Amino acid sequence: MREIAVSLTVTAILAIQPVAGDPAAPYERNWPQWRGPLGTGRAPYADPPARWDEATNIRWKIELPGKGLSSPIVWEDLVFVTTAIPATRSNKAEDIEQAERNLPEWRRRSGIAPERVIEFAALAVDRDSGRIRWRRILRTEAPHEGTHADGSWASNSPVTDGRVLIAHFGSSGTYGLDLDGNLLWERDLGQMTTRHGFGEGSSPALDGDTVVINWDHEGPSFMVALNSATGKDLWRVERDEVTSWSTPIVVKHAGRRQVIVNATGRTRGYDLSTGDLLWEAGGMTVNTIPSPVATGSKVYVTSGFRGSTLQAIDLASAAGDITGSRAVLWSHDRDTPYVPSPLLSGGRLYFLKLNTAILSVLDAQTGEPSYPPKRLEEMTGVYASPVAAEGRVYIVGRNGLSYVLSDGPEFRVQARNSLDDRFDASPAMAGGDLFLRGRRNLYCIAQDPQSSTAE
Repeated sequence: MREIAVSLTVTAILAIQPVAGDPAAPYERNWPQWRGPLGTGRAPYADPPARWDEATNIRWKIELPGKGLSSPIVWEDLVFVTTAIPATRSNKAEDIEQAERNLPEWRRRSGIAPERVIEFAALAVDRDSGRIRWRRILRTEAPHEGTHADGSWASNSPVTDGRVLIAHFGSSGTYGLDLDGNLLWERDLGQMTTRHGFGEGSSPALDGDTVVINWDHEGPSFMVALNSATGKDLWRVERDEVTSWSTPIVVKHAGRRQVIVNATGRTRGYDLSTGDLLWEAGGMTVNTIPSPVATGSKVYVTSGFRGSTLQAIDLASAAGDITGSRAVLWSHDRDTPYVPSPLLSGGRLYFLKLNTAILSVLDAQTGEPSYPPKRLEEMTGVYASPVAAEGRVYIVGRNGLSYVLSDGPEFRVQARNSLDDRFDASPAMAGGDLFLRGRRNLYCIAQDPQSSTAE
C-alpha cells in the first residue's frame, strides 16, 4: 500500500480449533473465517478447480450491492459477506467503482471522505444457486472518518461457528446474528482514529464462546473479549500500540488457549480466558497488517512496510519479553508482505513482497528458501492472501489474473486464469467450490463436468 489502504486488507483470524483428524468436523469442511478452518490459508478437505474463466467452471456469478473488501466465509449451504451500501446514491458496485476512479489523484492519495450515509449490511448467499437468502441492514450512518481510496467501510471479515455469525464494522458496530439473519446482540465499542485516515480492517477472532476484537488506533488502544451469545464483556486489556490492522489468532498450546496478535510495537500472546499477557516480542515494521499463522507450537509473524521482517516463534519457550531470545527460532529480513497474510501449507511459508506479485517460499522449520523469489508475470499487484487446497496454491491478483501453483518445493505453474473483475478480498473455498469476491461480483467457481478444460 505504500501507506495505503490498510483497511482493505482482507484481514484474518485463526478463530476456530477443529477436532484434529476428524474429516467430518464442520470447521474443517467449511471456511468459517477469511484464512480458512485452520487459520493458515489451507483448506484440508477442499478440492476446487484449477482452471476457470468467464465461460468455464463458473457455477454462478452475482453482483453484490455496495462496496466491501471483506472476504466471504462459508458455512454448509450459505456464503456470508458484509458490505457498505451508499444510502443516497446508486448502490451498484460498478457505479461506486467508476465514481472512485474519477477522483483526482490528490483525492485518491488522501482517501475517500465520509460524505455519504452508509447502510452497513450482512448478506447470506445460497451456496448452490447464488440467490441472496437474506440481507440485514445493521446500521445506517455517515462514517465518522474516511478510508483510503483502495479501501472500504466494510473491510473486516465476518466469522461464524455455525451457531452465531459475527459481523464486525469497527466504529460502526459489532453484531451477533443467527444464521437466519436475526439480530442477537449488538455492541458499540467507540470510534477509531486510524493513521492518516486509512480506515479499519482488523477482523474478530472466535473461539468457543469468546469473540476477541483488537482495537489498535491513534487513540487509547485495547483488546476486548466478548461473550459470543450475549456480546457482553469477558475481559478488556489496554494496549500500548498505534494503528495496526492485523487480526488475532487463537492457538492451543500446553493445555492453554492463547490469543496472539502482531502489531507495530510488539507481537503479544495473551491468555484467552483472562486476557493476561503471557509473552511479547519486538521487531515488526510500521503499519503491521498481515495476520499470524501457526502450526503446533510454532507461530509465524510478518510485516513489510518500511522494512521487512518475518519471525518464527516457539511457544514452548515463549514467556515474558522474548525479543532476541531462543524463543525466536529464526527470522527473515527481505521481500515480506505489506497487505497479504502468509500462507502456511505443506511445511512451507508462501508470501508476497509488499503488494506485488513476487513470491517467496520458505521452509517453515528452517527458514531456508525452497526456491528463489519468483515473479508472477502480468499480475499487476496483490492484496488478497494466498490459499491452498489439494496440493495447489491459489494467488489472486488485483487485475483479475490468478495463478495456480503446485504446493511443493519446486516452482510449477498449473494454470493461469482471468476474470472480468478486480480482486482485493481473499478467496474462500469449501468442498469443490472456490469463492472469489471482486469489486463488483461474487463468483462461485466449481467443476463443470461438461467443460473440456476443467481440472
